[in-house]
Amino acid sequence: MLRALFDLAIACGRVGLLGYGGGPASIPLMEVEAVDNYGWVTTEEFINVLAMGNALPGPILPKMAGYIGFKVAGWAGAFVALGATILPTFFAMVLLFNVYWQFRDLPHVQGMIKAVRPLVIVLLGLLIYDMWPKAITSWQLALIGIVGLGLIKFANVHPAIVVVGTLVFGAFFLH
Repeated sequence: MLRALFDLAIACGRVGLLGYGGGPASIPLMEVEAVDNYGWVTTEEFINVLAMGNALPGPILPKMAGYIGFKVAGWAGAFVALGATILPTFFAMVLLFNVYWQFRDLPHVQGMIKAVRPLVIVLLGLLIYDMWPKAITSWQLALIGIVGLGLIKFANVHPAIVVVGTLVFGAFFLH
């Protein structure tokens, strides 16, 4: 049990500290830790956790860490994973923001910020590339994705409404 809690702290701490760009950029890192490095969940279960986490309000990474921690070591695991995900980032953010604020006008600092933005997009693209074949397994699911994209992007429907509508649709029409 102690080993599992230690592993959760290390894995979630790594994701929390290295996930520059927030949840979307952290998701591939969490997948590497939870699926590839430790085998706590399968890729299929990870996709389900991601889907459920996105259906709930709030930041995605703490929800995912809490679930995975609970699965690995019960409530203690959930608290360790959640703390390891949030606390190092919280302290790093307070420290780094103060440093950034003092040096934000320096060309090197501006260059660092500009350079890391495309990497965040690449991480998001890799997440889509890896999960697409597992999430879109039929033409109906592809159509749901396309309709959802259209509603959010072109019809300006709030994403929360699209998520709730999709959940309701899935409950009644996809078994």
